[in-house]
Amino acid sequence: MAQQLTDITPNPNEPVKKPKEMTASAAPETQPAEKPETMPDEAPEQPTTTPPVEGNKTTAPEPAPTKQDESTPEKPAYLANNPILGQFINRLPTILSNTGHGEMWGVDLKDGNDIPTVNIMIKFLRANEGDLKLAEEQLTKSLKWRKTMNPLSLAETGRYNASKFGGLGYLTVYTDSDGKETVTTWNIYGGVKDIDATFGDADEFIKWRVALMELAIKDLKLGEATSVIEYDGEDPYQMIQVHDYQNVKFLRMNPTIRAATKKTIDVFSTAYPELLREKFFVNVPAIMGWMFAAMKMFLSKNTTRKFHPISNGVNLAREFPTLESKFPKAYGGKGPELQESARAVMLEEPSPSEAAKKEPSKETADDGKKEASAEEANKPVKDEPVKAEPVATAQAEPEATEVK
Repeated sequence: MAQQLTDITPNPNEPVKKPKEMTASAAPETQPAEKPETMPDEAPEQPTTTPPVEGNKTTAPEPAPTKQDESTPEKPAYLANNPILGQFINRLPTILSNTGHGEMWGVDLKDGNDIPTVNIMIKFLRANEGDLKLAEEQLTKSLKWRKTMNPLSLAETGRYNASKFGGLGYLTVYTDSDGKETVTTWNIYGGVKDIDATFGDADEFIKWRVALMELAIKDLKLGEATSVIEYDGEDPYQMIQVHDYQNVKFLRMNPTIRAATKKTIDVFSTAYPELLREKFFVNVPAIMGWMFAAMKMFLSKNTTRKFHPISNGVNLAREFPTLESKFPKAYGGKGPELQESARAVMLEEPSPSEAAKKEPSKETADDGKKEASAEEANKPVKDEPVKAEPVATAQAEPEATEVK
């Protein structure tokens, strides 16, 4: 303010202004500046310039453009009505710069005028109940993960071991009479032949599961969106998931499955928020019905409302009356079975070298027996009690709360 008073001091050779005239002309400079709406790390508004002096009168400054001024573009309604979303959009350039990656679910993130970008950011906000800080943290982690994992490549060019993952995952897109598409992923856990082979390498299992997820996301067509989803309304860019536990026993949790399940949940809960519309657990034992009832006491309604246990898989089609003719017969529909009509990730038979790693060769096995026989021959003979063979335990599967 001291600088401003110096600038408007009259010339000694000019007549002194009257106090009243001085006060009137300086009034605009003493009014408080309008509070900026930019984030702290963004450039502040340009300071107001000092009005020029003409003769013995001070010219009043031109008013700064307002939001209604034609020179200022009007904000889209979805940003004007949701300030938090607007702030999240403003943070996007910084997020992209910090992560060095701008692709999310096949969409190149741009700005608040790009509909697919806005829809994706709404999903991250909804997943964090509108908490801007948490949404930014999750988006940042997701972008960093995608930069490292390159999930699009896993889905488009990846090849996966048929002996480990064949028959375990499918993808369908059913269209009803109104043209509405329902994208569904199917996980047939009862088809696991070898627990250690399928779940033993958790990273390999996650890559296979991510590939299936990315194929489903592509069918959601997020990049083709032409309208912004309502923040509190229905989201058409979500899928159905079906987990089939036919012939799976739930007597205990295998440590190998537990480790793979935990890692999968960590990845999917971070990298794929708000993509699930409903999840059906079919062909589950009666005990799991009790488990779901107990879950509702501890989980949020927003989460449990999406989980639906069904003891008999043939009742699944009843949940989708407009698609009953499309659903597989095994699930109460009239359509072809998954093996005949559904898509899957690209599978390949294991190479001879990989198969050899799983099972020792006959020569190696024979050598092992010879060495063991030689050691036994050198040991003193003594009576020992007969040892009972270990009893085979029932096959276990991922917990019902496994949301991926």
